[in-house]
Amino acid sequence: MMKHILLPTDFSKNAWLAIRYALKLYKNERCVFYILNVFSATSNIVDSLLNMEPGSELYENARIDSEDGLVKILNTITLMENKSAEHSFVPISVFNNPLEAIKNVVEEKDIEMIVMGTRGETNSRKLVYGRTALNVMEKVRNCPVIVVPEQAKQKLPQEIVFPTSYKTHFKRRELKHMVDVAKTCKASIRILHIVKQSKLNKKQLDNKKLLERAFEEIDYSFHALSHMEIPTAINCFVESRNSDMIAFINKKHAFFGSILAQPLVKDLAYHSKVPILVMHDLRN
Repeated sequence: MMKHILLPTDFSKNAWLAIRYALKLYKNERCVFYILNVFSATSNIVDSLLNMEPGSELYENARIDSEDGLVKILNTITLMENKSAEHSFVPISVFNNPLEAIKNVVEEKDIEMIVMGTRGETNSRKLVYGRTALNVMEKVRNCPVIVVPEQAKQKLPQEIVFPTSYKTHFKRRELKHMVDVAKTCKASIRILHIVKQSKLNKKQLDNKKLLERAFEEIDYSFHALSHMEIPTAINCFVESRNSDMIAFINKKHAFFGSILAQPLVKDLAYHSKVPILVMHDLRN
């Protein structure tokens, strides 16, 4: 079965490393990769949308730069060693707001996964995530995303850390993408609970059993840390085990509020090194 994967790029180094990561992750699967570049005339997308008309010099110059950049990426992929014969590539150049363009392609091309960098050329080095990456993780709720930091190792995940409070009910289809990645990479899933109470209540125990059933076809184990703040606990666990990926289900009004809330994202230092898989609560 053919997979449809979206690879947004702004032609930055981080975006290229995310493309390479995706090609490696799906090396043994039949895939169509849609490589998307969203262009504008200026760094201010609002000004561009208001002032750039198709056919104008500004618009045409930006379009040509976008299309030329995509050709260079395709040529580079063609020259790569060990490229898969099972992969095909479709370049997409579009004038739009990046978030809206990504949403549109996800809908039109029936995208199953987005793989992108954490930040682009214009983002501050002091920021863990750029605005586009944050918006995609938070607002593209009908498609999971793997966000690849520039410092991430270019290797397939062998251990995926899945933090959970056990307070929310999981459905198998919400966890499917994490299970698929684990199967593809023969990776283990480590379920991490940051203990806030001495014992799990009945609802939490029931939800823990749901995870056992969802992960029955892969290697998994349960872990707990206590007396630590959530970001610190996740960071310590990942670093101590040299884990390769973090997976979250972004449930609105539930799991730690929103796991992607700005203060928490800022505190999670491991984001500079480890890819993160963000899935979504399908009921929201």
